[in-house]
Amino acid sequence: MVVLEVAEELRPLLSGAGRRARGSGVVAGLSAGRDATLGHLVQSVGVPLTEVGALVRGDGRRVEHSYRPGTGEVVRVEPPVRPQRLAQPRFLLDVHLGALCRRLRLLGLDVAYHRDDVGDDALIAEAAREGRVLLTRDRGLLRRRAVPQGAYVRSEWPEAQVRDVLSRFAPPLAPFTRCVSCGAQLRSVPRAEVLAEVEPGTRRTATRFTRCLGCGRVYWRGAHARRLDDLIAAATASCCKNTDPAPRRR
Repeated sequence: MVVLEVAEELRPLLSGAGRRARGSGVVAGLSAGRDATLGHLVQSVGVPLTEVGALVRGDGRRVEHSYRPGTGEVVRVEPPVRPQRLAQPRFLLDVHLGALCRRLRLLGLDVAYHRDDVGDDALIAEAAREGRVLLTRDRGLLRRRAVPQGAYVRSEWPEAQVRDVLSRFAPPLAPFTRCVSCGAQLRSVPRAEVLAEVEPGTRRTATRFTRCLGCGRVYWRGAHARRLDDLIAAATASCCKNTDPAPRRR
């Protein structure tokens, strides 16, 4: 038998054998066959390895996911230390995270998203091909061995999801520089170039415009701008104090 001591932050992920021990975070009595790795045991109680920062034996020695524990061993399962800074902060979201996608793009992050469910295999392949962190609330998907990089999004509410992602990865932000529809970058365009594409009321009040380099959508600072400013301020104030300052909107 192997005993897992699961950190408090990871206890909400426990399921199956771990459900009985949510309060203490201790999962006892796991059978460990000769070929069972520690990573396999951790995932068997519901915790994806993407959510594990360290595995520590009772004697204080860190071990890898491939470690094969012996009978009677006690291992602490600890979460990743935040922030986990990425060399290239690029993300891929599953079909259930559309609201989170729009908010992250509003903050200027490189986010890929498909409105239709393309299937787990296609998502994993795209994440690997493009070097993206796969964000999902599907723990089963994250337990797939082929997932290159992934993270479990902990809340059901978009505002809390944004705070979770920013706190975990602390990516540099550049609000209002990406299209919320397709994710491509925006560029400034002369006012005269877009007047025929906007409503008369916008022509009278707006003076500065940007266009998406991908889908061609036109943006301007309209009546909803204050609400978006508040959303950005709320999302970043409490969790991005150490993040590089975002450039001003052009």
